[in-house]
Amino acid sequence: MSLKTRAILVLVIGTVMGLSLSLGGGFLAQQRPVVEDVDWDKAHLFAEVMERVKQDYLEPVDDSVLLEAAVRGMVSDLDPHSQYLDADEYRDIRISTTGSYTGIGVEVAEVDGLVRIVTPIAGSPAARSGLRSGDQIIAVDGTTVEAHNLQDVIGSMRGRAGSKISITVARSDDAIVYEMRREVIRVASVYHETLSPSYGYVRVNQFSDTTARELSRAIDELQDSKGGMLEGLVLDLRNNPGGVLDAAVDVSDLFLDAGVIVTAEGRTADSRFKRSAHRGDVLDGADMIVLVNEGSASASEIVAGALQDNGRAAVLGTATFGKGLVQTVMPLSRGRAITLTTSRSFTPSGDSIHETGITPDICVEDTPGFPDLSLAGTINRELDAQLIAALERLQRGQVMHSKAQ
Repeated sequence: MSLKTRAILVLVIGTVMGLSLSLGGGFLAQQRPVVEDVDWDKAHLFAEVMERVKQDYLEPVDDSVLLEAAVRGMVSDLDPHSQYLDADEYRDIRISTTGSYTGIGVEVAEVDGLVRIVTPIAGSPAARSGLRSGDQIIAVDGTTVEAHNLQDVIGSMRGRAGSKISITVARSDDAIVYEMRREVIRVASVYHETLSPSYGYVRVNQFSDTTARELSRAIDELQDSKGGMLEGLVLDLRNNPGGVLDAAVDVSDLFLDAGVIVTAEGRTADSRFKRSAHRGDVLDGADMIVLVNEGSASASEIVAGALQDNGRAAVLGTATFGKGLVQTVMPLSRGRAITLTTSRSFTPSGDSIHETGITPDICVEDTPGFPDLSLAGTINRELDAQLIAALERLQRGQVMHSKAQ
């Protein structure tokens, strides 16, 4: 074993021993057998593997590359949503919740060992090209993707604005290649339109720091155009991949006078919390229907569950994605960070969202042949079966302010 690898091994052991001491509350004698019998063996294994790679791998690999890969693997192996972020990736995460980034505009996740599209972002190259929720990405620019390297897949879709990219997806039994150009993707998030003189429509594409303010402003504009309060509102969360949890809480709070919005359970005090609504409903109790589908995930499911369980809105569409794990971004040195799954979220009724999703009160399937209507930039009043059903119920007054039937 080389001196440099020995030094790295000492560093790893020192870190492990320091962790055991801090967790042991000073009971070093009780912790030492664990370090020697278990942790030392694992650290020695790490050093052995690192030495073999350094000596025998086809090409030379820098120590820093190996160590970063080890850290990345350690975090990503916990679950599909935890990840290590280098400085560039961390910058992208911050930008995506507050501003813009350059790419194709698609949210992806590892599902059963495959890279699947959760949803294309409205108006993005991905949405315009025809990529759909549920598509399995099998290659980027002809290079096969691997689900365990999800962050690398995401990175490969980022790049210079205007540069070409091809995405190969598996859909049913077909492999389809889509070609597009990367663009600056604007993260902001709310689109609104008048459905009739008395009814409004707002779509939230994803949840960022500005979403609640944008949504409040959109509703104000809808009400101003009517010259008074709306009689009803359609809140469209279809193909919304989620985003900032606090934004989901703030959006829910816009429509609730009281009640629990979401609760979370985790190991630490900070990861266990309950968020509740404050008095004040921007619609003054007017009827609401929330549209969801399989592309509605995470923060979208928190909003749908909060409005459903509090009897504030009926949920219409198809079952949602089922991502009920909360990630916390933890900054590290030199501009790096990790996103770590720290909590499991629950609806006000206590139901877990994860791998279950939100079941609609009113089940209406997507329009056949038009699975991504909510991504078109404007609404389609003639072909969007879910929107048509929602407006008809609003106009007939068939929206119950409890679990809708």
